[in-house]
Amino acid sequence: MGNYQARKIEQKWQKVWKATGLHKVDLSDSGKKYYSLVMFPYPSGDKLHVGHWYNFGPADSWARYMRMRGRNVFEPMGFDSFGLPAENYAIKTGVHPRESTAKNVSYMVGQLSEMGAMYDWDKAVTTSDLSYYKWTQWVFLQLYKRELAYKKNAPVNWCPSCQTVLANEQAQDGTCERCKSEVEHKDLSQWFFKIRDYAESLLDHSDLDWPEKTKAMQKNWIGKSMGIDISYDVEGVSDKISVYTTRPDTNFGATFVVVAPESECVKKNSDKFEDKDAIAAYIHEAGKKTDIERIAEGRKKTGVFTGLHALNPLTDKKMPIYVSDFVLAHVGTGCVVGVPGSDIRDFEFAREKELEIIRVVVGSDGDESEIIKPEQVQEEEGKMINSEFLDGMDIHKATEAIMDHMEEKGWGKRVTNYKLRDWLISRQRYWGAPIPIVYCEKCGEVPVPEEDLPVELPMDIEFKLKGDGKSPLYHSESFRNCKCPTCGGDAEREVDTMDTFMCSSWYFLRYPCSKMTDKPFDKDVLDKWLPVDMYIGGPEHACMHLLYARFVTMALHDMGHIGFKEPFKRLVHQGMVTKDGAKMSKSKGNVVSPDEFVEKYGSDVFRMYLMFMGPFTDGGDWNDKGITGIARFVERFWSVVNGEEKVSDNNLLTKNLHKLIKRITEDIEKMHFNTAVAALMEFINFVMKNGIDKPAKKVMVQLIEPLAPHLAEECWEILGEKCNIVDSEWPSFDAKLIIDDRVKIGVQVNGKIRGEIEISKDAKQDEVVKMAQELPNIQKYLLEGKVVKEIYVPGKIVGFVIK
Repeated sequence: MGNYQARKIEQKWQKVWKATGLHKVDLSDSGKKYYSLVMFPYPSGDKLHVGHWYNFGPADSWARYMRMRGRNVFEPMGFDSFGLPAENYAIKTGVHPRESTAKNVSYMVGQLSEMGAMYDWDKAVTTSDLSYYKWTQWVFLQLYKRELAYKKNAPVNWCPSCQTVLANEQAQDGTCERCKSEVEHKDLSQWFFKIRDYAESLLDHSDLDWPEKTKAMQKNWIGKSMGIDISYDVEGVSDKISVYTTRPDTNFGATFVVVAPESECVKKNSDKFEDKDAIAAYIHEAGKKTDIERIAEGRKKTGVFTGLHALNPLTDKKMPIYVSDFVLAHVGTGCVVGVPGSDIRDFEFAREKELEIIRVVVGSDGDESEIIKPEQVQEEEGKMINSEFLDGMDIHKATEAIMDHMEEKGWGKRVTNYKLRDWLISRQRYWGAPIPIVYCEKCGEVPVPEEDLPVELPMDIEFKLKGDGKSPLYHSESFRNCKCPTCGGDAEREVDTMDTFMCSSWYFLRYPCSKMTDKPFDKDVLDKWLPVDMYIGGPEHACMHLLYARFVTMALHDMGHIGFKEPFKRLVHQGMVTKDGAKMSKSKGNVVSPDEFVEKYGSDVFRMYLMFMGPFTDGGDWNDKGITGIARFVERFWSVVNGEEKVSDNNLLTKNLHKLIKRITEDIEKMHFNTAVAALMEFINFVMKNGIDKPAKKVMVQLIEPLAPHLAEECWEILGEKCNIVDSEWPSFDAKLIIDDRVKIGVQVNGKIRGEIEISKDAKQDEVVKMAQELPNIQKYLLEGKVVKEIYVPGKIVGFVIK
């Protein structure tokens, strides 16, 4: 028999599976279809690390389990290959992104193949391939034709030292990742998608089997609120100022107005401000801060008085107007009315500026005193006071009443608002899908005709920064200069490329049709195979990729290109694998490569070891000390399969085998792969003592197949089976056979456990009491006194009270 030769056996079966096309899927057969998908990786220079394996290995185990349950499983794989790292590598080394990406993809395909996953490589996609991004451009054009794509001025991250635009990833802490200079905000003309038009649809998760936390994160990100736009007259100015609020009930306590530095209100009225220089300097400083920094809880509130006053029609009071960075232009109207007695941020600002604080709400504590402390601010509940006709009303009733009043007077209008911003897709970078738009002096903004796609990335690019903030494509005259597709005159191409989230917003639609050249996908094929039945990936994508993919799918559905509205029916988030408690990253130097472990122990051992760390959705901290334990388990499993077929107790074997089937089935259904592995270990320990026959061996091998596919295939062949084990039927258990007819119960004397007996579940009380009395340890206690009471709780406890 010999030891289990993991690498030799794994390579053998990988060659067989590839030669026989075992993992190829006939998409024309959509009966019992099951589309199982994992979020595809970026082909970085670090290749696959342990975190990738933890994601992909168990996801493949799930797909294998579903195939053995009789489903026609489609499990494709691809690469999200556009993006900054390859371009930055080109700037540093001169190696073209196309070259470094192709090299990384090739290496990672080898790594993924060694995993033994059921990937149908014939259906693979790589988003930087011309055959893919041609259709990413097509998706852009569909959104453009639907008037869901538009261009406008918007702030970007700007490094004054490098004189270039930075992506958010390059300015995460407010400084340039290259030179550490403070990042500023600068307005540039940018492309957007109108994802806000789909805000209400994106709030509906009713048909989705998704984690509640993820649904809540999306709802919070979209941020729907019902409120009112109030228009205030501004003293000495013809234009009104409009503020959005969800709490107009507190307006009798309004004492000031705050406007965002970048708001339209500031731009339109800057010539009317008193201290123009101070305000300009404040706006300049605000431009250096991120939104998160500006609205951070507990941050000191700052602002500059404009010299203007808004008039509160409810109280006839003049409310000073300030410019302050704790207000954001893209939230509501970019203007906020300050009610410091009922909003903690307004309270903090009022204290800084020594503004009046009026109490208009009394909470459940009954406090009607002057508000001088933060804990006195009433934000969530209470009744109205100092509010004329609202006095005595609950705040929720008062909110409706004041909105009715304001609409009746013409002071405001009810509106539904969303925090969600339109999706900014422009990137001033080279390594991305070019935006298919041409600018012509005569015709203006012209979309590239579909028949002229793709707009191809040029190869003759100078990657070193010019310091002018322009995309590398701008400096390629052969790319930028073109003819207008409408009039034939001279024109220029759009030189921005698309956000890489655009590439991943539709890739799952391309997999089933990856070889098509005349269209991105076939509607009939997609309508049979989509939505994706199981989608597995990280929770960090909740408010970007998952939201964008839903938006694009909904838009394509509304245009009639596909027959389903949601892309992913079920979503599961894998946990994070850390190293010494920290997230793995190249900068921290704690990335663990799987290659050496796969080479030494085999991919099945590595897969099971990662699974054994804990529940799939929890993750765990990487430590390689326990991997030898999994390797020893595989050796014991191998020896049992190849060992003698002799059983000491057939009934006991049958009972334990059916228990094993039930447990592993339930564990895999819950994605508790760790306990499934543990159950197999326990069973191996049992059969090494009690023996096993050939039919039980076959069942045992089937049960380990999703967790260790190469080991299972080799054992299946040894046991004389001809078909591939993944195409065998998943074992079923007989519920009657797993019911234990005997149970162990404790024996108490005066409330303390003094012994244990094993009884039949239907044993009578007198029989149980007699068995307990016969225990030597119990007899000792019974002889010490008189039994005054016998207690029996069927199947749980038997006891004696003695005096």
